[in-house]
Amino acid sequence: MKYTGEAPQEELATGERSTRNRVARSILDHGPSTVAVLAKHVGLTQAAVRRHLDALVTDGVVEAREQRVYGARTRGRPAKVFALTDCGRDAFDQSYDKLAADALRWIAETAGDEALVAFARARMAAQAETYRAAVEAAGPEERTQALARALSADGYAATARSAPAPQQGEQLCQHHCPVAHVAEQFPQLCEAETEFFSSLLGTHVQRLATLAHGDGVCTTFVPRSSPAAPQTTPTASASKAGRNPA
Repeated sequence: MKYTGEAPQEELATGERSTRNRVARSILDHGPSTVAVLAKHVGLTQAAVRRHLDALVTDGVVEAREQRVYGARTRGRPAKVFALTDCGRDAFDQSYDKLAADALRWIAETAGDEALVAFARARMAAQAETYRAAVEAAGPEERTQALARALSADGYAATARSAPAPQQGEQLCQHHCPVAHVAEQFPQLCEAETEFFSSLLGTHVQRLATLAHGDGVCTTFVPRSSPAAPQTTPTASASKAGRNPA
């Protein structure tokens, strides 16, 4: 489903609507973004991007916030970024959140928390073959990137990048999560996913932030393994930034 805004279709030109969709879609795909970054991604001037953002903010699809900083904060004011609201995320997919939440609540009430955890793990196991094939086909230094591509194919808009110094590793970022609203009520879904990533990548990973907890992106730290040295874990400031550590 595409965002169309609240204005009647006849009042919003097709080209304007399409461009506004592209701005919102860029935020979905790449996470909270500055005006300059959005202008680069959608091929518009910064002035044009600001105009579309003003309309998206008015419609409650996008909100402005301070850019989250992982690791040591640099001097000066944090850059302003634009992120999708819950309404904005809902505009991109048809949700069955209430049905899913009701089903999980019934499992927990009738069979207990252990059954809920078992369900969450079974859900990830059902996806294991495709993800495992993608990861195992990649070289050791490219496995996080391969997992990001496999996740993107399933609608998670995932990316992988080097973690900020002094961390030795990568950050796997999921800019979209189809079950984020349900995971707000049932964190076992996020926990099972984190366990699954550890199993796939063959190393202990740490969840720093999640969409379910109100962060702009799900961020998982993947340490760089070295047989000669212990793995480096995220700094205290980075761990504090993520509100749902594994």
